[in-house]
Amino acid sequence: MYAFTQDLPITPEIWERIKGRIGNDPIPGMVCHLVTRSGNGLRYTDVWESKEAAETFLDSRVHPILDDIFGGQQPSEPPTTVLEVVDFMGASGGVRLTPAVTLEEVAAE
Repeated sequence: MYAFTQDLPITPEIWERIKGRIGNDPIPGMVCHLVTRSGNGLRYTDVWESKEAAETFLDSRVHPILDDIFGGQQPSEPPTTVLEVVDFMGASGGVRLTPAVTLEEVAAE
């Protein structure tokens, strides 16, 4: 399991534009995405099944959207704070994940 936070100097309106372009289809490998306000904009807190899944999504879907929205002048990538996941419990169906358990393994039970 891979989790991180990033503080982004964007407004909720820009986030809505990004989110609208990403769409509502399930995102492979994403466990949770939380957006909260921070001092200079928004903070993303993401939990993924793996670092590779997060990087694939960011590189293939998010970065091209940002390039388009910012006209090729997107801000540099903000610092990423990696979080050490000890446990994850979702409200839906009492799903619990630990770093060694993936969503596929939970679904197979």
